[in-house]
Amino acid sequence: MKKVFASLLGAVALTVAASASAGVSKAYWATSGMFGPFPINGLIPSIPADQVRDVTIPVSMWIVEHDKGIVLVDTGNNIAITEGCEAYWNKGTCDFMKPNQTKDTTITGWLKKLGYKNEDVRVVITSHTHLDHMGNMKSFPNAIHAIQKAELYQGWWPETFQGRTGEPPFVRKDIEGTQMFNFLELKGDYDVFGDGSVVILSTPGHTLGHQSVQVTMDSGNRILLAQDAIWMQENLDGHPAGLNFSVQEYTNSVNRLKFMRDLQGIPLFMGHDENQWKAGGDRWYR
Repeated sequence: MKKVFASLLGAVALTVAASASAGVSKAYWATSGMFGPFPINGLIPSIPADQVRDVTIPVSMWIVEHDKGIVLVDTGNNIAITEGCEAYWNKGTCDFMKPNQTKDTTITGWLKKLGYKNEDVRVVITSHTHLDHMGNMKSFPNAIHAIQKAELYQGWWPETFQGRTGEPPFVRKDIEGTQMFNFLELKGDYDVFGDGSVVILSTPGHTLGHQSVQVTMDSGNRILLAQDAIWMQENLDGHPAGLNFSVQEYTNSVNRLKFMRDLQGIPLFMGHDENQWKAGGDRWYR
């Protein structure tokens, strides 16, 4: 009986150990090509004149390896941009943003480079429905799409002042045909797998239903993926992004992420910071 009991305890211990180590093994920081160069005050009008400079910025996407499947945080610019920007976006957007996306820097290209297929993606977390963050949602018809319900509505029916015609920053073609996708429609924070490894954080302001993500890896290391809740260092320095649904909610979301960074010691990754990308982009985090 003692041997049987000991065996049972051993089996339980192994199960607990396995479950404790299950989750996110690593996360990869990719970019959907680059935007620019263009003057930074085109994005952040409050920048003082003596700080205006040309920037070339990343379009951040993250590929997260979880034991239950690949999780994407955003899908970047639509793949059609690689064939000619003006055939998909309008001329003004193309002339200002100057996208240089190639097939290798589409989300499908990055997945292939890292040894995955589109079919391996279990969950797509869309931070918001702007053209450079949800461009390839339709490339993942079998995934679960986690998005704030308010943001899903915003994608279909933007406020007039944010571009209801379907031109940038919202591109109606990006979302058309997805009505029957498997949307996990959220209202607030959400623990995707229930294990604390991938936690969606509600960070509205830039858009009505913007969301960021906290990733906790098996190593115990954590990272905060702000996406467009915080574009770049200048936002942290007190200069707000030039495109917001609500400046008040935007400021609240910036502060939420800053306090998580400072009080909990979690590295914060911004959506479009050129210096941060140069220092740490195109690599795995474990």
